[in-house]
Amino acid sequence: MPSREWKQRAYRILDRYVPTIPFRYLPPKQSVRLAFNIVLDREPDPGGEADYVQKLTDGELSRHGVAEALAHSEEFRRRVPIGNVLLSMHVSRSEFVAGLPRASRILDLGGTHQGLPDGALVHLGYPYPFERLVVVDLPVDERDAIYQGGSTGEPVLSELGPVEFAFHSMVDLSRYEDGSFDLVYSGQSIEHVSEAEGDTVAREAFRVLEPGGWFCLDTPNGPAWRLRSDQLMNHDHQIEYGAGELVTKLERAGFEVTECKGLNLMRRGTEAGVFDESEASAFPGVFAAAEDCLLLAMVARKPLL
Repeated sequence: MPSREWKQRAYRILDRYVPTIPFRYLPPKQSVRLAFNIVLDREPDPGGEADYVQKLTDGELSRHGVAEALAHSEEFRRRVPIGNVLLSMHVSRSEFVAGLPRASRILDLGGTHQGLPDGALVHLGYPYPFERLVVVDLPVDERDAIYQGGSTGEPVLSELGPVEFAFHSMVDLSRYEDGSFDLVYSGQSIEHVSEAEGDTVAREAFRVLEPGGWFCLDTPNGPAWRLRSDQLMNHDHQIEYGAGELVTKLERAGFEVTECKGLNLMRRGTEAGVFDESEASAFPGVFAAAEDCLLLAMVARKPLL
């Protein structure tokens, strides 16, 4: 078998000297084969190949349309697993964020994006325009090294509305008035403060929300990750909750928990006592069996007066 070094050298030579035909100019049969190989990781079956080649030839579908049809097919969703668990959890979190309540005034706790200036909520797929989005995060020099990218603190006009940044602890929300937000979102952040500080965060989220407002959060499912290791999932975490613990924390702060869901399902369940990362990676999405998922996803409401 050729060595990795030999293959890399061969690829460099091919990339340099073999003419590259843009995808949009490939012959129909080659276009279909390439789309099947990339999207479904297999050769096209004769029937599927013939159908797509005919549609391409007739102009019924574009080459992009073939790839789009495969990417949104049942086969892709059910039989082409995501192998990278971090990518899979990101897909699940995006699905959760897309289902968050509509709000016009949003407070995002810990929501800087490590590569983009307008914050994580917009790029995770929050679907609704807003009047105001305040992203709270620690000052850059107080963050762990892996979280020091992202915004410089300058306001940004995103595709959904204006985004402003406030660099301070999520535990101290004293600068925000009572009832000044419709939605508080904590995405992968409450685990970075202590259990007592988490109680403060929940109480303060309750205070700054208007009656009927929403506190939504996703966080690691502690009991599931403890099946993998006695260590916390991330060295910067201080606590990782179980579903019951988190529901109790939110209810103690005054919230009504309307949804207790999970992200990335381990279908055999945690009762089997096996941490199967590859299985959970293969099942992204939002699930009712919160205890059997890698992440918890909660939606809680401040009662109406």
